Amino acid sequence: MRKLLSLTLLALAGSTAFAGGYRVSIQGQKQLAMGHTGVAVVNSAEVAFFNPAGMVYLDKKFNLSVGANALFANVKFQNSTYNWTAESKNVGTPFSVYATYKLNDWLTAGLAVYTPYGSAVDWDQDWEGAHLVNNIDLQAIFVQPSVSIRMGEHFSLGGGVIYASGSVNLNRNLSMNPLLSDDGQPSDVTIDAKGITAWGYTAGFMFNPTDKLRIGMNYRSEIIMEARDGDAIYNDTPTFNPLANTTFNADLPLPAELTVGLSYQVTDKWLLAFDYNRTMWSAYEALDVTFGNGTESLNPRNYQNVSTYRVGTQYKANDKFTFRAGYYFDESPVQDGYFAPETPRNDSMGYTGGLTYQVNSKLGVDFSFLYLHFDEIDNSYNHSTDPISGQPNPDFGGTYKSVVFSPGIGITYGF
Repeated sequence: MRKLLSLTLLALAGSTAFAGGYRVSIQGQKQLAMGHTGVAVVNSAEVAFFNPAGMVYLDKKFNLSVGANALFANVKFQNSTYNWTAESKNVGTPFSVYATYKLNDWLTAGLAVYTPYGSAVDWDQDWEGAHLVNNIDLQAIFVQPSVSIRMGEHFSLGGGVIYASGSVNLNRNLSMNPLLSDDGQPSDVTIDAKGITAWGYTAGFMFNPTDKLRIGMNYRSEIIMEARDGDAIYNDTPTFNPLANTTFNADLPLPAELTVGLSYQVTDKWLLAFDYNRTMWSAYEALDVTFGNGTESLNPRNYQNVSTYRVGTQYKANDKFTFRAGYYFDESPVQDGYFAPETPRNDSMGYTGGLTYQVNSKLGVDFSFLYLHFDEIDNSYNHSTDPISGQPNPDFGGTYKSVVFSPGIGITYGF
């Protein structure tokens, strides 16, 4: 049970996790279409997320961007030694709402509401890796008010607080021991925690040395998610070993992120952008979980800091159509021997595109798509312990193949 709790909490703590524990960044239709670049791009109210310092450069007094995606994730698992196969197919619906309002020539206020968590992993009940996870359902909403201050003609600062609210539900089998069952049904436990909240902040700057070049930096702080009095509910436990439901507490660090980048207006119609992101995943050395019975569990993760490299382009064909495309490479923080099926992700390559149809001077309709291909990986998780006997479980591993496809639509409005 202790291992289960820590796995559940780790899944909740992935700062941009969606279906399958993937790091899928979907925080705006325009910027997603440009490879999810944006720290030095001023396109719409989406800049409230990517770099609040850029809000003050928006031309219109009021700007609104609303968007949503359908996220289709597929993970296939195979262990050829034992002829094991499994598959997880999931659908998520991340969304975002951004609004900015120019108070005067040097001060703009903004509000960002977005979903950096969502969807689920759904392996078959009682599959070969059921002692690690059967299914996970993650949900969270972030609310970020912010301000942007113009410091002269070429430089601006911006930032604000982040309020995070989330929940998690996970089910897994208690043990690999076939004796721990009820009439042949393996005992399992469902972990449920709601109303988990935390605070953080974001801050950045934007520098425009020329009319064509923008340089940006944005920092998002580490956020500590404090799970308190979550429920652990047991099912199909044998009569000779009944287990009482209990609670758990845990403090969960969400890693800090630093993004720097630039954009260059090659011509009046053509824009190029590049972002570099560094995520401080080394915060996940281990997870401490305290249980209602007073015991504590320490679970190693040994994650490493990783980088994401993003490039994007935008071409304004005419007053009605603007086209976008992008690419990014995202490193995985998971090291060998720590590859667990509740977060089956490896290094990935994202291919993006989209367009805007400008209905009139105030209203535009945005379309985007993302195809995310994860490198095939043969790896294992080697740190699982049987919660009943306290003995180490055999290493669990195999080959994972993962892909994500996500079309999106949104509107941009301003006056």
